[in-house]
Amino acid sequence: MRTSIFVIATGFILLSGCQTVTVKDVETEKISRNLDNTTSSKVPKSLVRRPYQDSGDVWERIRFSMDIPIPDEQLVNQYRQWYINNPQHLERISQRAKPFLYLIVEEFNDRDLPIELALLPMVESSFNPLAYSSADASGLWQFTSPMASHFGLEMNWWYDGRRDVPAATTAALDMLEYLYKKTDNWLYALAAYNAGEGRLREAIRYNEARGLSTDFWALPLPKETRQYVPQLLAIADVIKHAERYGINLQSIPNKPLVEVIDVGSQIDIAVAADLANIPITRLQKLNPGFNRWATSPDGPHQLVVPVSKVNQFKKALEDTDISERVKWFKYQIKAGDNISAIAQRHQISVSKIQEMNDISGDRIIAGQILFMPHLTSQVILDVELAAAKSSQVSSNKPTMANTVRTPKGETAVNGNHTVQYGDTLWSIARVYKVSVEQITRWNNMTDKDRLSVGKTLMFYHQPYRKQQTQ
Repeated sequence: MRTSIFVIATGFILLSGCQTVTVKDVETEKISRNLDNTTSSKVPKSLVRRPYQDSGDVWERIRFSMDIPIPDEQLVNQYRQWYINNPQHLERISQRAKPFLYLIVEEFNDRDLPIELALLPMVESSFNPLAYSSADASGLWQFTSPMASHFGLEMNWWYDGRRDVPAATTAALDMLEYLYKKTDNWLYALAAYNAGEGRLREAIRYNEARGLSTDFWALPLPKETRQYVPQLLAIADVIKHAERYGINLQSIPNKPLVEVIDVGSQIDIAVAADLANIPITRLQKLNPGFNRWATSPDGPHQLVVPVSKVNQFKKALEDTDISERVKWFKYQIKAGDNISAIAQRHQISVSKIQEMNDISGDRIIAGQILFMPHLTSQVILDVELAAAKSSQVSSNKPTMANTVRTPKGETAVNGNHTVQYGDTLWSIARVYKVSVEQITRWNNMTDKDRLSVGKTLMFYHQPYRKQQTQ
């Protein structure tokens, strides 16, 4: 691969993933000088597709379409063995992937990209669209905010496109195609997706300056990236030979299970769930990109709906006036108002106003707008409960039985949380409605500490205080 491939014009944006470690010197004698850069890492963008006879299972479709050679590398072999020894991991991920896997595979097929890359969410997020990293990467494809914006994902108070599975998938494939065009090498493209385009170029130049091989396996990349690519290749190999390795992946129909519908205006998630005749929790899990109880006033107004409910939803939507699609109103704060008086006037709790408007404390300013629920509707409360449940990645919850006092006056919960695959400090904090700082303080951690599967986290709750009512 010639160096000129990686020369970028001055001022061009360098794409970078969540990895930010600088390239360190390596022991050059440990790197082979004779590796061929045009071997296993050189996979053409346009692949020769064999005729596929539909078996009805999207996993079989993926296996049939795999083309990337799996090299006999130590890390690939180690990760393969780990997945074989822990079959429940991929089986659990398979369950999470079910609603969206066909949609993702279809887009890869339409763009004629290696199907192995459709498995990247297994490495990035364990197929948890609410996964969040300490490097501010979020969603199924783990986009950082700058990269999300660069590839067209919207992020605001109402909506985070990084967690919108269809939108983030389109952006991720755009990014992968861009990186492949810059490198003409899929292993390079994957490395750049994780570590950043500039980091990859630096590693290649480092080896070139020393007369060393520029094959991916010889590059002095950050540790996370050197593990990232082998992990994907190992997953691909295990899925391709799942039966041989004793991995039981639940069959996923090779047909659409969800459909993206543009409703055309702002809509309450609870109202949409009622029109589609599905539980709020189910609709919320299919639409994790929405930060609030409704779509943004300015859009996008696209909802992911189960295919089995699409016709019913569309008809009910046509019969529902736009004014009935939202169940809240805007209240402009007046001079002399305080949050307690507003809550009493509208028969709603102070905490609910604070949650709906993402504010803490009692300070409000005249002229500002507060979002308030209509008295005739309690759907907002249900939606917020659904949002909390949707961020769960395990069923372990603390119980309030047999509590004890701590020196700081907090109540310790004898029930605790056992870390599961896909858990992050952020997702756990959302489930229990505490902050990441509280979790780390209670468990003598820092927010940089990695969570290990099986680790037990203890939670403490402030003593409950009843609100004064008039």
